[in-house]
Formats: sequence, C-alpha cells, structure tokens
Amino acid sequence: MDKMRMESIDMTAQNIEKIGALFPNCITETLGKDGKPKKAINFDLLRQMLSGDMIEGDEAYEFTWVGKKAAIVEANKPIRKTLRPVMKDETIPTGANSDGNPYCSTAGVDWDSTENLYIEGDNLEVLKLLQESYLGKVKMIYIDPPYNTGNDFIYRDDFKQSAAEYDEDSGLYDEDGNRMFKNTDTNGRFHSDWCSMIYSRLMMARNLLTDDGAIFVSVDENEVTNAKKICEEVFGSANCVGIVSNTNNPKGRSDDKFVATAHEYILIYANNIGALTWYGFEPTEEIVKRYNKVDNAGRRYREIDLRKTGENDLREDRPNLFYYFYYNEKTGDFYPSREECIQEEYIQIKPQREDGKEGNWRWGLETSIKEIGDLIPKFMPTRKVWGVMKKDYLEGRSLVKPTSSWTFKDVNSERGTEDFINLGFDKRIFPKPKPIGTLRRCIKLCSGDKTDIVLDFFSGSATTAHAVMQLNAEDGGHRKFIMIQLPEPCDEKSEAYKAGYSNICEIGKERIRRAAKKIAEEHPDAKFDGGFRVLKLDDTNMKDVYYASADYQQNLLDQLESNIKEDRTDLDLLFGCLLEWGLPLSLPYQSEDIEGCTVHNYNDGDLIACFDENIPDSVMKTIAKRQPLRVVFRDSSFAGSPAKINVTQIFKELAPDTSVKVL
Repeated sequence: MDKMRMESIDMTAQNIEKIGALFPNCITETLGKDGKPKKAINFDLLRQMLSGDMIEGDEAYEFTWVGKKAAIVEANKPIRKTLRPVMKDETIPTGANSDGNPYCSTAGVDWDSTENLYIEGDNLEVLKLLQESYLGKVKMIYIDPPYNTGNDFIYRDDFKQSAAEYDEDSGLYDEDGNRMFKNTDTNGRFHSDWCSMIYSRLMMARNLLTDDGAIFVSVDENEVTNAKKICEEVFGSANCVGIVSNTNNPKGRSDDKFVATAHEYILIYANNIGALTWYGFEPTEEIVKRYNKVDNAGRRYREIDLRKTGENDLREDRPNLFYYFYYNEKTGDFYPSREECIQEEYIQIKPQREDGKEGNWRWGLETSIKEIGDLIPKFMPTRKVWGVMKKDYLEGRSLVKPTSSWTFKDVNSERGTEDFINLGFDKRIFPKPKPIGTLRRCIKLCSGDKTDIVLDFFSGSATTAHAVMQLNAEDGGHRKFIMIQLPEPCDEKSEAYKAGYSNICEIGKERIRRAAKKIAEEHPDAKFDGGFRVLKLDDTNMKDVYYASADYQQNLLDQLESNIKEDRTDLDLLFGCLLEWGLPLSLPYQSEDIEGCTVHNYNDGDLIACFDENIPDSVMKTIAKRQPLRVVFRDSSFAGSPAKINVTQIFKELAPDTSVKVL
C-alpha cells in the first residue's frame, strides 16, 4: 500500500515534471542534500532549446527587487502543515497572543450542511495546502492586502527551518510574539518586503483560478505601481481586464499635503482573458429613461445613428462599410445596396459626415440586410440630409459595461463602516471595513454561474462572505465562499479586545453569523447558505519520525507505537487526507459504526477512512464491497504485515479500482 505524503505539493518538483514533458532532453540528475539522486534541469540546454538569442549578461526589461528570488523559492517550497476542523469552541495553544496565552477559536455554523469555509492561518501556507483540492476551481478571487502605508503590517515568511524548528523559532514572531511585523522604513527598503509578500501569494492564487476566472486586487497609491507590475508578471500583461478608480472618500483625505486623495484602485486580471466570462450590470433608472420609444410589441428602444463617426472614417478608409440605402416614402420600401442606382420616387441615403464628405456605416452590407427590420430611415433637420437609425432595444440587450471609475453612487463606497455598524458592531472594533457594495459589484461582474466559488485570502472583517450571502439571497444563487485570515491578535487596549474578540478571525466569524441572520430577516423567502465550516492551520498530524526515520535507531523505532500525534482526532486525519487527495473540504460526510469500528464516508464513497486499530477482515470486506474511489487506514489498523497483505488481496478481489493508502 502507498503511504500518504501528508505535506503540501512540492511545486518545484511539479514544475520540473512539466518542463520534462516538453523538453525531456533538458532533464538531468543531481545529488540532493540527502546524498540521493534527484531530477534537475539543465538550464543551459533549456535556454538553447527556447532561443538562439542569449540575454545573459545583457540588458533586459524586467521588474525585480531585493528578495524576489527568495519569494519564488518560498512559494514553491512544500510545507508540513495541515488543516484541522474546529467542531466546537476550543482553545488553540499557538502562542499567538502577545502575552503568550492561547486564544479561543469559535466554531462555525451548520457544519454538516454548509459549503462555505473559514480558514484560520497564514494565507501563504493555507494556499499551498489548497493547491490540489481547489486547483482550477475558484471562479473569483478578491483581496484587500495591507496597503503598505508604513503603519500597517506585513506577513513574515520564513520556511527555511524544519517543522520542529519552524514551530519553535522565535524568529517566526516579532518581539511581542506577533506573526506579522510593522513594515516601516527601518525594516529596509519596505517596498521590497511588500512585493515579496504579495508576489508569492499571487503565484499560489493563480493556480486556483478557473480558466475563465479573475482576481480583483484592492490597493492604494502606495503600491499600485508595484502591484500592477507584479500582476502582469504573474498573470500576464495580456490578461489585464482593467484598472478601476474606486472613490471611497469623496471629500479626500485631509492629511494629504497637496492633493486630497479620494479614491483607491482595484486591479482586475483574468487567468485567461480569452476564456474570461464577464457580465455587466442591469440598466439603471437613468439609462432606462433613454429608451423612450415603444414598438408594436411593447418593447422599449432608443434610436442610434447607424453612421460610423470619427476622424478616420472616410469612405476610402473602410470602403467595405460604404453602401447606399434606398427609401420610398410612399410605399415604405427600404433596402440597402452597393449599387448607385437613382430611381424615381426613391431617396438615396449614404453615410455622410458632418463636413459633407462620404463616410462609413457601423455595419457591413450583409448585417444591414439581416437587420433591416430594426433600421429606420430618418430625415435630419439640422443637417438637412437623410440618415439611418437603428433600434437599440432595452429588453434583451447586453448588460451595461462597468466604467473605470466607480463612484459613491455606484458602490456606496463610504458605507463600509455603516454596513458594519448596522450589524450591531461598534465601529471602533474594525476600522475601515470594505463596503458590501464594492464586493457585490465585483462578484456580479465575474460570477454569472451562481454556483461559483469566491475566495478572499485577506478576509479581514469578512465583507466578502457577507457580500456572497447577500447576493445569493437576492438572485437565488448558490455561490460558495472561502475566507482565509491569520488569527492576528487584537491589542489588549483595543475596543475589539475589550468587546471579547481575541483576534481578527473572531471578528470575521461573528460578522458572518450576524450578517446571515440579518439577511434572513430581510429576505424571509430566500434560500441561501448562511453557514460556514471553520478549519485551522496547524502542524502536520504526523510525528517527525514519519519524515526522518533514517535519523532514528531501530531500537527507538520499536518504542514508537504510532506515527500519528496523540492529540489528533479521526476528523483531523480525515481532513488531512482530503487535502492530499485533492478533495474539496466542504462536501458532506457521515460516520457509522461497523462491528465496533468507526468508518467515515466522505461524499458517498469519494473517500472512506477507518483509523481504528486492528480492524477485522469482515469490516475490510464491508468497506471493499461499497467500492469507494479511495480508502485510507493507518499503519496500526493492521495486526502485522500478513494482515496488510490480506487486506490488499481483499480489495484486489472486491474493489480492484479502489486506491488504498495508509498513514
């Protein structure tokens, strides 16, 4: 039986495999740190395969900073971590609080039925763990990362130590025990710190996007230039959907020296702009008023000039767009033609410019023939010429495209704090939360399929989760959210701490609870998922011997009864297996007793697990007869090697297509 890996993907090894599939002659071997051979890339040969022009030593256009190479290495490096389910309010001994005391993590809502996730932990590590379960499954990502104003905090990334050292290393926290550090000029060139932080996370995030998905990045003037360059490098400049100026303070910041800044930015990038699904908005009342005519069927429309306007729209510029219309006022006959044929009682209409020169139509002749029923000949009194108008219907028309400037009227940009207060919070508990209007607008643009997954890995007060639930209640959707937030401790002097919130995660989760209740009250007939499962990032479920058995003497190994940590539950092990096998973490499951053994069935046979010791053959046969796709046991589930061989034979006979692994 194969052993479970129980660590995140080695992105470097995966990338080497991809390169090897394209250029097998560029793959070689080298000795690893353990003295064993491993695959490597012959970069000199790879460069020759890709181009005859060598840029080594020459100038080349690139965007770089101190620490960029290290950020790439850290993003690709596997970690020995897991996500543990929080089934009830519990104390988590991570030493996250500044006083060194453990914090309390509150559980979610509707654990058995919800498809929403709230994950507590460093977002880079969590993104690494989600690489298989959510690869190419997230339709939209929204993030509101630290703006790097010199007063906010940046994640400290340091994964160079072993698992044990990583947990114990005081360098992981600052002198106050915080996982994040204040990014001021005293930390060196602070733009580099910010760039390294966001770059590695965007690298991981892109892997999760669907082919037709997009990411929205909120940022202000401090890092908008660097953020754009990084997004272009990670997603490709051709995948830039647009940059939005989002007015969040119409009066402008009073402390700005010369220009009172009234807006922030939202950078929008597609994973693959050729496959991007993009939606506009329903026409506003102001737009509806423009459709002031009604046809015989009662449909509202407006008239638009069929002429193509512009300085370069002369007949000779686009001769294929020049042709004539002929109109008989008496009979109503009306048709287009390339032939210049003056007929008695017919008016000849051509695309004439304001300067009297011949121009072009918006459409070609074939389209005009096809759409003739929606074209109207019309005399233009001001120009004293005949023209052609096309009917632009309100009903069934394309939705309105967003502009690059979002105002208070568009998204209620100043209402973030008011949204928060309306849920019963003191505004001092979480300063400047993002408004629901901004998030709803982003989601509506990208999520036409109402079953999409929306991810926010800087979730803060969980505005994104609030917006997803609100939109689902309004349009009957079933979008799912995944919120990721570091349990950053609240300062003991803060209003949040005084109100009973030990860390930011507790504020975010409480907001989701209150928002779901309020939405249900406002939309009593709506059916939406107002629950969420809570998972927390933690050390691997496995003891260090699992990874470094060569470091132990045989007599010591004999004393180790289990390679699994004593404080881990069956559900901890189950969710660790889900991550490795790439199964979503929000699917239904049930546990049942079979002859005294606890058997977990995840999503009706996607995975069946039993972590009891000395499982009898009869239970093994019962599991095998169900023919699940995957089965996992632990080493101690078997009395010995003969029992393990016997189980292998049972599955070979009763469920030959089942993948069987052990912890």
